[in-house]
Amino acid sequence: MKKKVHKETETLKAVKELESGMSADVVAREHGISRATLYSWKSKYSGMEVRQIELLLALYKI
Repeated sequence: MKKKVHKETETLKAVKELESGMSADVVAREHGISRATLYSWKSKYSGMEVRQIELLLALYKI
């Protein structure tokens, strides 16, 4: 199965929705991801802004 690549803004939006109190099932369904992926993003990107995520991902590419 082909992996879908999500932009940093989509990732951050999903995490912020989860933190605002929306159900994890609803957020995951809206973004087309699994709950496990959503919680993984939350653990990695919670409290970050889009620019910080871009810099972090740029470091991973090196």
